[in-house]
Amino acid sequence: MKKWVKKLVMLAMTVGLVMSSGLGIVGISSVSAAQSDPTLDRIKKSGKLVVGTSADYAPYEFHTTENGKDKIVGFDIAAAREIGKQLGVKTEIQEMSFDALLGAVKTGKVDVVVAGMTETPERAQEVNFSKPYFVDKNVVLTLKENKDKWATLDQLRSAKLAAQVSSKQDDLAHELTDKNVVSLKKITDEVTQLTQKKVDGVVVASTTAKSYLEQSNQFAVSPAKLPGISNGSSVVMNKNATVLQEKIDKILDDHIIGAPLKKMQDDAIKQMNKQESFFQKYAPYFIKGTGYTIGLAVIGVLFGIILGIIFALMKLSSVKVLRWLAAAYIEAVRGVPLLIQVFIVYFGTQAIGLNVSSFLAGAIAMFLNSGAYVAEIIRSGIQAVPNGQTEAARSLGFTKGQTMRYMVLPQAIKNILPALGNEFVTVIKEGSVVSVIGVGELTFQTSVVQGASFKPFIPLMITAVIYFILTFGISRLLNLFEKKLRKSDKTLG
Repeated sequence: MKKWVKKLVMLAMTVGLVMSSGLGIVGISSVSAAQSDPTLDRIKKSGKLVVGTSADYAPYEFHTTENGKDKIVGFDIAAAREIGKQLGVKTEIQEMSFDALLGAVKTGKVDVVVAGMTETPERAQEVNFSKPYFVDKNVVLTLKENKDKWATLDQLRSAKLAAQVSSKQDDLAHELTDKNVVSLKKITDEVTQLTQKKVDGVVVASTTAKSYLEQSNQFAVSPAKLPGISNGSSVVMNKNATVLQEKIDKILDDHIIGAPLKKMQDDAIKQMNKQESFFQKYAPYFIKGTGYTIGLAVIGVLFGIILGIIFALMKLSSVKVLRWLAAAYIEAVRGVPLLIQVFIVYFGTQAIGLNVSSFLAGAIAMFLNSGAYVAEIIRSGIQAVPNGQTEAARSLGFTKGQTMRYMVLPQAIKNILPALGNEFVTVIKEGSVVSVIGVGELTFQTSVVQGASFKPFIPLMITAVIYFILTFGISRLLNLFEKKLRKSDKTLG
């Protein structure tokens, strides 16, 4: 009996050791598996933390010039750089429209978003949020002359309010007023509408409202105490970034929340209030934006012409499949707004594993769009050449390809050029659409200057003048070229 007991004890001990060993292995593997996640792996592999933001929200994030160079600053940006430092990687700031930020972090265009974003139940279903690192209440910014008019919640019921689209303030604005809320992408656009009395107030974080009060005496904050909880700004990341979330929460506790963040805020306000001549400080922004605008237009039209010729010839082909493909492409592109096409290229390339820059994505969308319109311009120009010209070439022994190359296209160019010139002018103006993904063209730089200078109207007038000079100058050059073509025709005649 004693032997059986001894054997049972030994067996139990053996099983216990095996189980504990197994549990230990499982525990070790679980700990090992929990050391990283796909987003953290990507950050470590690249050696950089890509931070998405919308830099029009001083003093959270805004543009300034340092040693003649443009730089995105603010206490949000300082916090983001500290997170990158503590993770042991460089920090890269990528700017885009506020409503594009969640899509960017979900598709992996950016690793995290730091843009004063507040967690909501709807957002939490799509992305992960860190613990709040800064709490800010909401207020209604209005004109000083109307402060008493919008002093209570009852009075605000009849006010026309503006707020940033896809923001917590936008939700609150809909609760406050019975009128339609003006939802805009940029805080600067909202303030512009306020100064022009298009809206009665702007629902905004109190820290940002304070920034405008310090810059101009035309504004005031409504005394009305707004309902709901205050904003808690959090770092936003992908749903799969669970380990990164834990690390960021610890960094926020140890290195940012409290006194460090207060210093970051003080430094941001000093940078914001730095006094310089308007044109001395912001002229580089307009020059840079003009360069990007012209560059996008040249790329859009140049590659659009190449693409347009291909699709025009396909549409004129005797092969049905080619005609159908060309027609389908042209109708699809012309039937979808350019803004949607920009987003499709920008996020779609990331979804298939191509990390395309915002400028390249914008350029691709521009020439794909332009190609469809140019194809129709070229097709109509070719069909405007009399059939007798084709018949004459064929009777001289020209092949179909030679006829098109040497006889039809040279004559069609004269019909096509005026319309291509108009397309170039159109592309210059339509290039403003790509600002939503952070391409620094002229309209984007205008918003940057508005946000940094707190002057919503002057930058718009400067930009309008620049656009006029560009489009008018190109139109004049095209007119001169057309006159030379007409003179050559008369000389030949």
